[in-house]
Amino acid sequence: MKVARGRTDVVVFMRDAVYVMELKMRGSAQEALAQINSKDYAIPYQAEGKPVVKIGIAFSKETKTVSDWIIEK
Repeated sequence: MKVARGRTDVVVFMRDAVYVMELKMRGSAQEALAQINSKDYAIPYQAEGKPVVKIGIAFSKETKTVSDWIIEK
């Protein structure tokens, strides 16, 4: 979903929560989570009436796998 301050990489709607994820290939999981918070990506999903879980995910260019993640509930 595009919000006024950018676009979320991944949003997953589950029965019990909404997961907002930001992915970084050349950055850290902390930078990804900071982007979710600074650009207010989670705000539109609070109207769902479910917990919104924010997840910052970093990928390793070398191994092409997830190198780190941070979850904020």
